[in-house]
Amino acid sequence: MSTLVSLGASPRKSLGQNFLHDKNLASWIVEKLEIEVGDRVLEVGPGLGALTEEIMRCGVSTTLLEKDRAFAKYLRERFQGAPVEVIEGDALAYDTRIEFLRRPVKIIGNLPYYLSSALLFHFSADPCPFERMVFTVQKEMADRLSAAPGNKAYGSLSVIIQREWQVSKLKTLPPSVFLPRPQVDSVVLLLKRREPGDLEETDPMKFSEVVRAGFSERRKQVRKLLGRFGDAETVEAALRCLPPTARAEDVSLDQWIKIVNALEPSPVFGSDPLELLETVDRNDQPIEAVDRATIHRENLLHRAVHIFILNQRGELLLQKRSYRKDNFPRCWDSSAAGHVNAGESYRDCAKRELKEELGVTAVLAAMKRIHASEMTGHEFIQIFAAIHDGPFSWNRHEIETGGFFELDMIDRWIARRPDDFASGFVECYRSVRVALENPAEISAKAQA
Repeated sequence: MSTLVSLGASPRKSLGQNFLHDKNLASWIVEKLEIEVGDRVLEVGPGLGALTEEIMRCGVSTTLLEKDRAFAKYLRERFQGAPVEVIEGDALAYDTRIEFLRRPVKIIGNLPYYLSSALLFHFSADPCPFERMVFTVQKEMADRLSAAPGNKAYGSLSVIIQREWQVSKLKTLPPSVFLPRPQVDSVVLLLKRREPGDLEETDPMKFSEVVRAGFSERRKQVRKLLGRFGDAETVEAALRCLPPTARAEDVSLDQWIKIVNALEPSPVFGSDPLELLETVDRNDQPIEAVDRATIHRENLLHRAVHIFILNQRGELLLQKRSYRKDNFPRCWDSSAAGHVNAGESYRDCAKRELKEELGVTAVLAAMKRIHASEMTGHEFIQIFAAIHDGPFSWNRHEIETGGFFELDMIDRWIARRPDDFASGFVECYRSVRVALENPAEISAKAQA
């Protein structure tokens, strides 16, 4: 209270400000973030810095997102000289993509009750740089996020968040530990990113769409709410795992994933080691068709394509490779890429890969040919570029996630964390980096 008096300020109801004043609790909450040497921390709504003070004891760099101007000024003064960056502004406007340059990064905060859902979706949205999040939220929200099937609190929010995150309720906090006192209890939540392969993969956009439809009228049976996602036979087949009268609140997370994948199956491409590719000589002239496994085992020269997709803002689409990939699993790569099959042209291959990996078609501009080398995996690579804003349908067997990034951000990301990327992508990106700055010219070249 004395700090607020000295600032001539008071908690603003319009911003949902309730300040934690129990130092022991603040220390306990920060402990649950499991901060390690080399971590960075992002804190949402630090207020007077109760959690920030405990984070500073861990000796890590921290970014504070504070909307209130008076408190942002106070935090800059209080933590002057410490590795603390204070950003004044709306947390919902914060570009989380910058955190890929700073990983490993963890996020913490006492979330305003009225914005909890929006903030959770914002900071957990793909592509997401965070692996661990500790948030204090209203108890009702915590119940919804952690609910299991058959629970009245179980809904679309529960299912959508739990597909990517393991949610645990750590501690219930009484109103007395906050200033001013809220009228309800709060709960400290831990959200841990699921490990690859923990659940069956599914298209995230389609998943959210189907789940929201399923919960749109809770009293209705699921099969009566999903008719628009396919013909009667397809929908019935997808719901075969459920009792005939099942409602959305009875359907488990695993069952929702199976339903979505049955409604819109994702074909498996490029997984056959016996697939025939075109081997070439040092002048990129075809020799013979050889199976993929032999080519990789014997490092034979062959062909591949890389496609760079730019949106209208000039941002580049990157994909994160699946953990299943033999080479560079879970590394960031070109928008789409793949081997040229025997008898296939570079351009036809590029069109096929776009459709198979991203689910789109686009007019392609040929950019540059890269000579085969150890850096390219002994591949001659033809680079194409195109303009497309999405939406994209990731092939879940090939791609973990993806997103658009500013070129300058990618430059800094490669410089700071080169091991985050497939080496072939880095080689291709650097060779056409300047040309990517002019989407209009790429579009014109594609149309020519």
